[in-house]
Amino acid sequence: MLSFKEIFSATLILFSVIDIIGSIPVIIDLRKRAGTIHSGKATFAASVIVIGFLFPGDSVLAMFGLDVASFAIAGVLVMFFIGMEMVLGIEIFKNQFT
Repeated sequence: MLSFKEIFSATLILFSVIDIIGSIPVIIDLRKRAGTIHSGKATFAASVIVIGFLFPGDSVLAMFGLDVASFAIAGVLVMFFIGMEMVLGIEIFKNQFT
């Protein structure tokens, strides 16, 4: 059973990863291009995806031979390298699509 502490911890982690303040320029640019943003539809779609992976998430990771701690460490490493690219102005991951 999920406790309030676990829900609060997951919420804080999601807010830190999403970084809405840092996403404001992207949202402004998207609004200039598309004209309108349907925030209700976007929130609903994101909620369905998050809730969809809430319960079968451990099973999906187990299919690949991973546990939650290993997945978290991999995510931290990816975020660290992306941050290093941004701060140092170097290219660690090659962008093949530009």
